[in-house]
Amino acid sequence: MDSLENFSEEINKCSKCGLCQAVCPLYKLTGNDCAVSKGKFVMLNGVVKGDLQLNKNINKYLEMCLKCGKCSEFCPSGIDVCRIFSSAKHDYLKNHFEGRVVQLLFSKFTFDFFLRFFEIIQRKNQVLSKSNTQKSLLYFRGCADKINPAEENAFKNILSGLQYNVENSDFKCCGVPFVSSGYLEKAEDVKMHNTMLINSSDCDCVVTSCASCKHSLEKYETLNKRVLSFVEFFAEENIKFKFDKKYRVTFHKPCHMKNYDAVKKVLSNCENIEYIEMDGYDECCGFAGQFAITNHSLSEALSKQKIEKALSVNPDIILTECPACILGLKQGLLACKKITAAPKILNIASFLSMADIKK
Repeated sequence: MDSLENFSEEINKCSKCGLCQAVCPLYKLTGNDCAVSKGKFVMLNGVVKGDLQLNKNINKYLEMCLKCGKCSEFCPSGIDVCRIFSSAKHDYLKNHFEGRVVQLLFSKFTFDFFLRFFEIIQRKNQVLSKSNTQKSLLYFRGCADKINPAEENAFKNILSGLQYNVENSDFKCCGVPFVSSGYLEKAEDVKMHNTMLINSSDCDCVVTSCASCKHSLEKYETLNKRVLSFVEFFAEENIKFKFDKKYRVTFHKPCHMKNYDAVKKVLSNCENIEYIEMDGYDECCGFAGQFAITNHSLSEALSKQKIEKALSVNPDIILTECPACILGLKQGLLACKKITAAPKILNIASFLSMADIKK
């Protein structure tokens, strides 16, 4: 299991060049050096050397992180920033009362029971997609799908008249919330469980509705199947859609989505759709799971900035591919308050299910 002391060499790679400041949404918003990775590394270096205690104050700044990964992408030293922060959170939780609270919240008696309860009551509303087909897809049902299967149903409805079987399995959470909170033991447990289910399947590929789930699954070291997002699947299969009326749309790219070209291809395959790229289409919406709770005012401010950029292109619909981002965009709309005719905010599967398939 990762521990902060294992990363002392990597922390020392940070040259304090400041490139992380140029891309960190929180630094741009606050100007606080402790909000950005180089500032956190100064503190963590002190912890590793024994000059500082890994206390509540340092943990507060560890929680002031969106886990968007932009600092890692732009780091000239290639430092895996999010992994270091998760390891520091893990060390902190081992020695503080909050660790027992996190374990309780994410235990099978709370977190798992909560998801299982929603999965059972939503089962009657779920759509099956079966056909005599040359392709079989394994759908990774994330936590948001278990609470509300709308995106899963939309995906299956789109494929119901095509040559695909969509199968399910008894997946657990992908692990993103556990890694972010520092509960690495639980993250390892769900990774092993999900990997076993995927590797034992005869499916051609795994498909998921959530950019964060895809990002997490791709980090499973022994996974033997390809993982595709909705938009990547529709792009690869070159499925074409026809809408019965014209829509002006824009797209918010989730931080964990890497294949933006697939978005442009799918939307170019849609008849009667005008796609307008917003300024800062790839900037964080500010939600970031538990960050929206622990740093609500910062989360709301980022969401408001994001929605204002989306509204500037006057869309009928704002699209994304992440359940948390949908919440972030809606949070931004609420923060704007004075909007009278707000655009719809939809996952791309729900949007495409409004269209007919072009044969």
